[in-house]
Amino acid sequence: MPDPDLTTFALMALAGFVAGWVDAVVGGGGLVQLPALLLGFPGATPAQLLATNKFGSIWGTVTSAATYWRRVKPDLRTALPMAGVAYIGAIGGALIGLHIPKPAFNPIILVMLIGVGAYTLFKPSLGTSTALRWDGTRHTVVAMLVGFVIGVYDGALGPGTGSFMVFALVGLMGYAFLEASAKAKIANFATNLGALTVFAPGGHVMWKVGAVMAVANLLGGYVGARTAVSLGSKFVRIVFICVVVAFTIRIGGQVLGIW
Repeated sequence: MPDPDLTTFALMALAGFVAGWVDAVVGGGGLVQLPALLLGFPGATPAQLLATNKFGSIWGTVTSAATYWRRVKPDLRTALPMAGVAYIGAIGGALIGLHIPKPAFNPIILVMLIGVGAYTLFKPSLGTSTALRWDGTRHTVVAMLVGFVIGVYDGALGPGTGSFMVFALVGLMGYAFLEASAKAKIANFATNLGALTVFAPGGHVMWKVGAVMAVANLLGGYVGARTAVSLGSKFVRIVFICVVVAFTIRIGGQVLGIW
């Protein structure tokens, strides 16, 4: 594939920065970055698009995870086991994703987004404070199940992974949005790494494009994490709802053939 022109590189950088910011605040940056890659490189294979997206995203994810760790101090006794199984799940998901037609996933993602958005919108108190539903070993086991299931999804396809993980930690486990975002970033780094464990050795990453998106995503992740920490859970909840609504409209339009 020939090298893209400067305009395409600039658009990829912009998409990478916005995706990094969204991903750091509430997750779901892939739903910004993947469409940009698809528009910029219509001749690329699905594996190339997914691999390049993962390579760009992982740098923003590690930056926002480090920022959250310094400023929020999430409990690693939950985050690390969840990240470990998420890594394994993403490897399996990536192997599956190499053989599954991606259009089949859009209706499933749409239903999930509508359910997540409606539940969050009609429960204003959701995620404003931490009220854990389980503790001890049961809490860790549930977190690991969440990490594995979403890890498989992220490896196979990926869009909306961070949002789904934040929602699972808030709606299922009882975390506040800010702490959920902090733990989701650690697990999301693991899922990106797991997918790249499969995609990179297979030669699927478009390295020059990925490098541009990586730098932009890193900057967006840093700014986004600091914004979320400064403004707190209420701000993250508002952004979460806006992102879910935007993703629902976009994917709904694809399913209905509007665009």
